[in-house]
Amino acid sequence: MDVCRELYNAGLQERIESYQTTGKGTTFNSPSAQLPDIKNIREDVGRVFSQVLQDVLHRLDKTYASFFLRVKRHQTAGFPRFKGRYRYDSFTYPQAGFSLGNKLQLSKIGNIKIKLHRERRGEVKTLTIKRENGNWYACFSCVVEPEPLPVLNNSVGIDVGLETFATLSNGDRIENPRLYRAAEKRLRRAQRKVARRHKGSHRRRKAVALLSQVHKDTFHQRNDFQHKASTNLVLKYGVIFVEDLNIKSLSRGMLAKSVHDASWGSFLDKLSYKAEHAGRQVVQVDSWGTSQRCICGADNRKKLSDREHVCIECGLVTSRDHASALEIQRLGLSLQGSTILETECVA
Repeated sequence: MDVCRELYNAGLQERIESYQTTGKGTTFNSPSAQLPDIKNIREDVGRVFSQVLQDVLHRLDKTYASFFLRVKRHQTAGFPRFKGRYRYDSFTYPQAGFSLGNKLQLSKIGNIKIKLHRERRGEVKTLTIKRENGNWYACFSCVVEPEPLPVLNNSVGIDVGLETFATLSNGDRIENPRLYRAAEKRLRRAQRKVARRHKGSHRRRKAVALLSQVHKDTFHQRNDFQHKASTNLVLKYGVIFVEDLNIKSLSRGMLAKSVHDASWGSFLDKLSYKAEHAGRQVVQVDSWGTSQRCICGADNRKKLSDREHVCIECGLVTSRDHASALEIQRLGLSLQGSTILETECVA
């Protein structure tokens, strides 16, 4: 890991110096051509698989490409930084140099015991060895064939929110677990421990590891919740309509912490790729006005504090989120040229 980090930093330093002296940067080819000479000088570099070293330079190349793309888009650029001892936590075998049997065999490293948490499927393309909070993980990137589920002709509209994580057009609700809020007490204690320790000390590193573990637990709990919720929706419905939300803008307001805790973007990403793999459809509709309109087409203006939907035109009385989910479904069906589903109104 340290060899890869040093190579990354050396490549970055070369690019910076090249630009300062000639006004032009370097590309992947220049440092890659130097690798054989570096191996002859440093034995520790020679003990690392060649494609792993090349992937480090590809990673630096991608970092620069992302930097220039952000500059082009007039975003906060964030110039590539040197990696400190605890800032470089993975390396990749991009094509070869590894095999998996009873143990994981890595070229230039040897055989390693491994715990397979699920069966490997498809054609393996790459292997990334990752260090996370003191634990090591082997992440296989595989190409798998789609596995279509039996065809379903039903559909559902989904309105995501904060009071309820998701409300479906059929009236079902997915409660918001508020996992970050639940972990705040543990986080406060862990953050106080970090603040009390001297920078650079061994005790501070232990306190930082403890804090990282709390964040990691919350992340895994959220991932587990979203995987189960998205899988359940894909199994039940043939077409799923969701709002095309500007989540980045919503996460900057007064409810930023709650929006980040809900993590709608991650959930919708999981829902999309699972639906594609299963032969289902996820259709995005325009989010403008979905909470300010009834499914009958009448305007129904509401403040954010108004949680009930009452339509004087058609008599529909329901919750604000359920009315939005019905409107999302109506918009989605209209895009597909389908007949709008009949909805029972409660006067």
